[in-house]
Amino acid sequence: MQNEMWFLAQALPEGRVFGLDGQTLMDIGIQLFNGILLAVILGAILYNPVKEFMQKRTESIQEKLDDSDATMLTAKNLIDEYEEKIENINKERLTILEEARAQAQEESDLIRQETKLEAEETRARMQKSMEAEKKRIQDESRLYIIETAALMAEKYVASSINEEDHIKLFEEALTDLEESKWQS
Repeated sequence: MQNEMWFLAQALPEGRVFGLDGQTLMDIGIQLFNGILLAVILGAILYNPVKEFMQKRTESIQEKLDDSDATMLTAKNLIDEYEEKIENINKERLTILEEARAQAQEESDLIRQETKLEAEETRARMQKSMEAEKKRIQDESRLYIIETAALMAEKYVASSINEEDHIKLFEEALTDLEESKWQS
């Protein structure tokens, strides 16, 4: 490598770092021309396919964005629809609860009325039963009072009436019975 450097240093004119002669300028011009030509040829060859690729990619991305927007819109519509359905279900639930409460209140009122009627009927039956029992007790009491009065009268009469008066009263009672008609 040192040999090569020494050779290059010998080839350069004195006082110059590198040789800028006609051959070097010609090489630089050819390389520049080749670079420009390569850029033009590659640009002509690759520009349209790269442009089409980029256009297709842009369209694909835009299509995906549009699809995602449509999907988001559909999802939002579905969310709105579901929220509306939930609201309707809540309203229906409240309506059903109110109807059930009203029906329960009606049934409760009906049961109260029926119970009240039954209580009144029971009270009326008890009243009639009590009145019948009272009448029966009064009738029995009357019979007992009559029997007691008859026994007391019999004792009183027996002690105050003598034998002659007794026979006379007995005969009068027999004649009254004979004169009255027997009912069959």
